[in-house]
Amino acid sequence: MNQTYYDAVTKMEEMAVDDEYIQGWQAGFLQNPKREEQRITEAYEAGYADGEQKNTDNFAKWAKK
Repeated sequence: MNQTYYDAVTKMEEMAVDDEYIQGWQAGFLQNPKREEQRITEAYEAGYADGEQKNTDNFAKWAKK
């Protein structure tokens, strides 16, 4: 497994980031197809976009408070 991927997912889990964001980030990072349109949420969409760019700067915005 890619160390960047593993480190990012571990950090998101430790920060209690929204599960939808994490799933979107993972799918985007791995270049998987997006979910069906009716299952896409705002958090998933944001995570997917960040994952595609391999961006780890926006996790805190989606952490559960």
